[in-house]
Amino acid sequence: MPTRAKPAFLLTRPEDDSRRFAALLPDLPVVISPIIRIVPLPHDREALLRAPALVFTSGHAIAAAGEGRGRRAYCVGPRTAELARLAGFDVVQGPGDAEGLLPILQAAPEPLVHPHGRHLAKVLPVQGVVVYDQQPLALSDQARALLQAETPVILPLFSPRSARLVAAQVTDARAPLWVASISKAAQRGFSAPCERMIVAPTPDAAGLAASIRHMLTGEQS
Repeated sequence: MPTRAKPAFLLTRPEDDSRRFAALLPDLPVVISPIIRIVPLPHDREALLRAPALVFTSGHAIAAAGEGRGRRAYCVGPRTAELARLAGFDVVQGPGDAEGLLPILQAAPEPLVHPHGRHLAKVLPVQGVVVYDQQPLALSDQARALLQAETPVILPLFSPRSARLVAAQVTDARAPLWVASISKAAQRGFSAPCERMIVAPTPDAAGLAASIRHMLTGEQS
């Protein structure tokens, strides 16, 4: 019986985010085709600069908040926390998802402001400021060629909205799709047919990478 070819990655986050995730699993071929484009939007920058403490659920919002100057920043997970520290914030790190961050925010002693994208996976009970848009993109020709081949395609999903956008563009895929979701919410956003589906044990990049390794171990055993 012929051996099936080694799976390939289709990464659909913005370019830098995708390359960083690909580095966690360096042994597989990768196609990067962002499904969204981050576009800064006009906003009340002074309100963010005056805020005594901020909430970051995405690293894309940090630049909009200005220098940290030691201000408190409540961050959804490790990557956002790392970027906030580099910007000079005093960081409180959450468990990786907005749901897990919620009890931490409810116990915060200071007023909070949440700079975020136009599309939110979860609305938090704090003052919000929209600072960027996540505009949808079509998959590239290279990505579409990958989806029409016979090699399995590993498809990591990082949010419910990106899962919906990807699902709408892979309904005609010939390749077996192995879907790895960062959360159950992201999993529920993916409605296209797939051969395998798995949810990360923790809602962060490390957990998602671990779930993909588990998927690959099952293929090789």
